[in-house]
Amino acid sequence: MQQVLLTFLIIFTLGLNSSLAQNQAPPAATQNTKPAGQHDEEGEENQAPAAKSFNSSVPPNAPVITIQGLCDTPKTEVSGGTAGCKTVITRSEFEEMANTLQPGMPQQVRKQLANAYPSLLVLEKEAQKRGLEKDPHYLERMKFAKLQLLNQELNRRLEDEASKVPEKDMQDYYEKNSKNFEQAALQRLYVPRTKQLAASTNGATAADQTAAERTSEEAMAKTATELRTRAASGEDFDKLEKDAYEAGGIKSNPPTTVIPKIRRVNMPPAHAKIFDLNPGEVSQLISDPSGYYIYKVQTKSVPTFEEVKPEIHANLQNQRMREEVQKLQDSVTTQLNDAYFGPAPTSTPAIAKPATDDHKPNKADPQQ
Repeated sequence: MQQVLLTFLIIFTLGLNSSLAQNQAPPAATQNTKPAGQHDEEGEENQAPAAKSFNSSVPPNAPVITIQGLCDTPKTEVSGGTAGCKTVITRSEFEEMANTLQPGMPQQVRKQLANAYPSLLVLEKEAQKRGLEKDPHYLERMKFAKLQLLNQELNRRLEDEASKVPEKDMQDYYEKNSKNFEQAALQRLYVPRTKQLAASTNGATAADQTAAERTSEEAMAKTATELRTRAASGEDFDKLEKDAYEAGGIKSNPPTTVIPKIRRVNMPPAHAKIFDLNPGEVSQLISDPSGYYIYKVQTKSVPTFEEVKPEIHANLQNQRMREEVQKLQDSVTTQLNDAYFGPAPTSTPAIAKPATDDHKPNKADPQQ
């Protein structure tokens, strides 16, 4: 493939990837209605299906793109035209290009490529006529394009090598990390930290509002303790959740108390200790900035090695890939000339947020 054409194909590939991402993008994200600790386990398993392979009854050597008026050696006729000049791309030639640009390219995107490819060839021919292949600006851009392509090819090769994970390594990983695969079916009761207070319309001072909030927190803490006692005595969690919402003055419907399946590692750190309980046991109150939580363990299980083998393979492949890339990066050191680039910017280290903040529901409505 000519260098000029290669440059255009790089640009076109970026457009293809962008177009494909838009075509495959999921619907707009819906509002998160899960309080802390609830994760969509099914979402981890139901990933988007891989692009279907392109099927056709057209023979490999049959033309799939014919461009009249374009060829390397035009057959000029008496009139001096190029009516007998054409470029033909067969199915095998086109698919080799398409699969190189994007393995498993969907048919819709292949047609976009087929529509754009003739224009790219025409522009390449004109660029060659103008001698742009020797232009310094073009040559410099090609150096960087080559750098990018070689990085992509190396990444592909390293990924392929990293995928060859020995069976023993996967079994060792499973044995050493079995707790991470432990999963449980739970019921969870959420109690808001404060009551839903009506907006003040009587000119209450900040001190009055602070006092009201403190009183509200104390009342809800007492409610949480009472609800935990009732849960331990065997009362229905859905009924208790409804009572918690009523006590908090929340008008919306309470969330489900059922968590069909969740892993220890998918729980907020402060909540993961409930995995130490036996089936049928109710946890103590767990307090975090979003409110109070009470769990009841229904069942606990650890998937078999064969069940989690694909996941282990992916984890180890990614780990091996990162280690190999890091080793290459660590083999060199870089110094920049501050006199030219300017001194490195100083930045204030970010203060880490508590792990539970990522799971914090809105005070007014923990479903938000």
